[in-house]
Amino acid sequence: MIVEIDKKSGFCFGVINAIRAAENELSNSEYLYCLGDIVHNGMEVERLEKLGLKSISKEEYFTLKDCKVLIRAHGEPPETYDYAKQNNIELIDATCPVVLTLQEKVKKSYDSTVDQQGQIVIYGKKGHAEIDGLNGQTNHKSIIIESIAEIDKIDATKPVSLYSQTTKRLEDFYELAGLLKSKMQPGVPVEIKDTICRQVSNRVPNLKIFSKNYDLILFVAGKKSSNGQYLFSICREENPNSHIISGTDEINCEWFSGINSVGICGATSTPNWLMEEVALWVNTNFN
Repeated sequence: MIVEIDKKSGFCFGVINAIRAAENELSNSEYLYCLGDIVHNGMEVERLEKLGLKSISKEEYFTLKDCKVLIRAHGEPPETYDYAKQNNIELIDATCPVVLTLQEKVKKSYDSTVDQQGQIVIYGKKGHAEIDGLNGQTNHKSIIIESIAEIDKIDATKPVSLYSQTTKRLEDFYELAGLLKSKMQPGVPVEIKDTICRQVSNRVPNLKIFSKNYDLILFVAGKKSSNGQYLFSICREENPNSHIISGTDEINCEWFSGINSVGICGATSTPNWLMEEVALWVNTNFN
């Protein structure tokens, strides 16, 4: 059986940067707090926890003093930084540069339109860490939209600046943008800000080709990974015989009946070592 790993899958720059920051700090410290899971991949989180990384919730963070805390690639709202200054917390800020730039743009839009009752609309997943950080730039007054079905949350008579979570599907964003434009009253300003990370969207053409080349696709991603769900949907569109797994324990041997080739790929939050582990499992059991 042919078993191949997609060479273009795996961690994006932002995740690599955050993990390196954690590993560097842990090489000199027994432990390090991380605000939320450093990456939406349970296996990688478990690996880093063995090195001393301690994932904490927002509630736990706001009880800390005199310590070090890592801010992951997803970013944080301003109140996280304010609390650190007031409580002698040293922040190791690993916010992805793409997310940081997006935060600055959202804040600038909010500050410049608040007097005109402008609406900052963010297309993304409610409760997602990146969305919380972006919403914080507007004093948590953004309108968060998860799908076109929620477009009625937007007032068609007031100016709109539309942004997107960096990991959303490009086609869905522009479908929403087109509908928004048609909904607005004549003469009302509408700004469409395409803020989708190309580290995610640029993987789509490669994944479309990769998925077609194998009888079976094993897409490796954490259950919390938004970009994992998006990129897996691309694989499944091209190859219906695609399955998303978080590790080898979720592989079903029945999937391999009549299969001659297996392609293994993953999200921007999927470590290479995990895809290699899946490849080794397949080779051990079927070759």
